[in-house]
Amino acid sequence: MDIRNAQWDDILALACLDRHISSQELETSVRLGRVYVAEERGELAGWLRWNLFWDNTPFMNLLFVLGGRRGTGGGRALAEHWEGRMRQAGYETVMTSTQASEYAQHFYERLGYEAVGGFLPPGEGYELIFCKKL
Repeated sequence: MDIRNAQWDDILALACLDRHISSQELETSVRLGRVYVAEERGELAGWLRWNLFWDNTPFMNLLFVLGGRRGTGGGRALAEHWEGRMRQAGYETVMTSTQASEYAQHFYERLGYEAVGGFLPPGEGYELIFCKKL
């Protein structure tokens, strides 16, 4: 699996698949180098999008592996790539979140993330916050 920074050529495909962000925000994230794309044999396998929590702590906003590629290590590869880049940039802690009802919480725990709290957004399920020391 090859992982690289998303480029302008990736925006159209990502905008069609990623319904959690506006096209304008996606373009900004790509320009800032905050989107990583995973490819397998030249085809999109998944992506990771991040930003800064409290303007100082890297926060993984979205980790998505396409259906047919789930369970093959792509999510782990993307997360570890991102963590390595954050470590190189001098960050000591990274964060992410997921709803308590989603299986993803167990995935993050296997990667060494610890649940540190949560909140209940109106009309949503309980959101768990995870941190990991790099």
